[in-house]
Amino acid sequence: QVQLVESGGGLVQAGGSLRLSCAAFGSTYSRFGMGWFRQVPGKERKFVAAISWSGRTAYYADSMKGRSTISRDNAKNTVDLQMNNLKPEDTALYYCAADSRSNYSETIRKSKDEYDYWGQGTQVTVSS
Repeated sequence: QVQLVESGGGLVQAGGSLRLSCAAFGSTYSRFGMGWFRQVPGKERKFVAAISWSGRTAYYADSMKGRSTISRDNAKNTVDLQMNNLKPEDTALYYCAADSRSNYSETIRKSKDEYDYWGQGTQVTVSS
């Protein structure tokens, strides 16, 4: 069992930066691939970025490539998402998620349906 708690969201002007953090509670966290997703009201939850259990493999949505960096610290049980040059279209509720099936695999999953633990989300609002 893993519990996830996101933080770091807020209101920022276009071109600004935010660092989202996800704290994981549970002894098995370090085995799992982790991902960030985002959702706006009335729309489907979309993939943003993901990182393997080791931190050696990462993958980004096209919309976030070059503007974001995902990282993890297994000693601290955290996964961070640094986002730069933010745009109004990045406004969304951002969720942290854990993929328990990855279990020490370097495989990156990009579908929300393949993640089985979720946090409550942290709101990011980018003003123009």
